[in-house]
Amino acid sequence: MPFTKQTKNSSYFSRYQVKYKRRRAGKTDYYARKRLTTQAKNKYNAPKYRLVVRFTNKDIICQIIKSEIVGDKVFVAAYAHELKRYGVSHGLTNWAAAYCTGLLIARRALSKLELDESFTGVEEPDGEYKLTEAAEVDGEERRPFKCFLDVGLTRTSTGARVFGAMKGASDGGLYVPHSEKRFPGYDMESKELDAETLRKYIFAGHVAEYMETLADDDEERYKSQFSGYIDDEIEADGLEELYAEAHSQIREDPWKKDEDEEGEKKTKEEWKEESKKHRTKKMSYDEKRQRVQEKIKAMTGES
Repeated sequence: MPFTKQTKNSSYFSRYQVKYKRRRAGKTDYYARKRLTTQAKNKYNAPKYRLVVRFTNKDIICQIIKSEIVGDKVFVAAYAHELKRYGVSHGLTNWAAAYCTGLLIARRALSKLELDESFTGVEEPDGEYKLTEAAEVDGEERRPFKCFLDVGLTRTSTGARVFGAMKGASDGGLYVPHSEKRFPGYDMESKELDAETLRKYIFAGHVAEYMETLADDDEERYKSQFSGYIDDEIEADGLEELYAEAHSQIREDPWKKDEDEEGEKKTKEEWKEESKKHRTKKMSYDEKRQRVQEKIKAMTGES
């Protein structure tokens, strides 16, 4: 039988595709995921947790997730929009907000495990490189809650915001294995971390500097870009105090609720009615045709 070359046409690609849909779409790095989820066989179903950090245009999502055969299960989650409860209403996607969100998820995870008093972490951030160590709980040595950073498809360049969330989680009392090489202030030549620079980022000092520079150079742009800060009477000098207060409030009550959330919860039927408000009613063929005719009349000016 003569050799026939396999023609890789559209019908071939519709049959033989990349194994995972999310890999085809470029949404998941399965090379990294395999190493973040697989455990040694002798761990006997001990879950391997990972700290998942994702950024959107207006929010930061932090989740601690374990992987099971049936799928991923979220142990605890925290979002940057929740920082409004702690006094941080603006700049919810910057480095300082990422640190706060990481701190929030760490305190929530430890309070859920009833380990928040044993592992306090770094209560006054000074920008130094520290890892959470074992502590004594009920007369016995207890290792800290361990999770690995999952950055997804984010570029892990030095000073990236994803490491702000990791630093917040580490200072919050979780054990996230990492080095100091990717924090802002790390010098590649001297191989040392400038703690002052890192502390400045934790307390939004870089934002304060930019505010002051913009106010001096281009006042109109400053009023446009920082209009929310101006409306709330937040000045560059008060940012450090604002974030320090947010850190202490997060430690005091990581499960803080909004005032409007403390009332009665909506029933299932009420949520269904709420969702209908944002849905467009399905139209029949005749209704669609009628709508097109009305649009044509409106454009041509016919009565």
